[in-house]
Amino acid sequence: MANAKEIKERMASIEETRKITNAMYLISSSKMKQAKKKLADTEPFFYAMQAEIARILRHVPDMHSQFFDGRESIPDEERKIGYIVVTADKGLAGAYNHNVIKATEELLKKPGKHKLFVLGEAGRQYFAKREGIEMDTQFRYTVQNPTLHRSRVISSEMVEQFRNGDLDEIHIIYTRMINAMTAETEEQKLLPMKKTTFLPEDMPALVGTGLYQEDMVFWPSTHSVMANIVPNYINGIVYGCLVEAYCSEHNARMQAMQNATDSATDMLNELNITYNRVRQADITQELTEIIGGALSLIHISEPTRLRRIS
Repeated sequence: MANAKEIKERMASIEETRKITNAMYLISSSKMKQAKKKLADTEPFFYAMQAEIARILRHVPDMHSQFFDGRESIPDEERKIGYIVVTADKGLAGAYNHNVIKATEELLKKPGKHKLFVLGEAGRQYFAKREGIEMDTQFRYTVQNPTLHRSRVISSEMVEQFRNGDLDEIHIIYTRMINAMTAETEEQKLLPMKKTTFLPEDMPALVGTGLYQEDMVFWPSTHSVMANIVPNYINGIVYGCLVEAYCSEHNARMQAMQNATDSATDMLNELNITYNRVRQADITQELTEIIGGALSLIHISEPTRLRRIS
């Protein structure tokens, strides 16, 4: 068993660690609340974009747009699929990074020519070490403090690659926070879009039955209007995913730091009991030595006293 001094030093070290984990918990809590507020403030605009796409499709259900082109003629093995993978820039967040990486690896097993666009240093370091995986090394963005500007740069690059034919499909893999205790890793397809996402499958039939259609004029053309709206809509999805992932990361870090703080508290309680036992044992040992020494002096002085009496 360690002596009292060693236990005291270990308790001091654990106490310092507990202060750090508790501070990280408070920081993550504050950042998560700020990010959720930012998302709530910008959601109405992007919901309006989604509604506007639905209005256009409701008026022109048979329109053809490159954003709705599924490119069915390309075989599954030849399809160029891009994945935007949203991980964290650092660890200390439980299984957050592991779950995203695991979900990505499952998707990479499917047919197609896969290319990764990784956000976050943790994911970049992991996939950079994997052989046989194509990763865009120029796609280096941080996930801290997601902004509309950053999401616009990312979405613009993805839309441009889809338009040029460099990619036939674009997906995003991120973590969505369901509640304070639960988060799930999700995969969402960005491009090509499906009309059924915005309209019910029987909408063309409903239009033919005399469903009310307000008067709308598209200038310069329906395709031009759609070509301007869709990139903004994709930007909104990317931004929402970044903020959701950011909230989930800090929520996971909050839970990890809370567990670490609780474990440190339990360790301190156990060490405090051990310290008291060791200290009590030391005191008992000192008392035993004092009493033993006193008894030895008594035994030594007793014969001398008897001789004097005699």
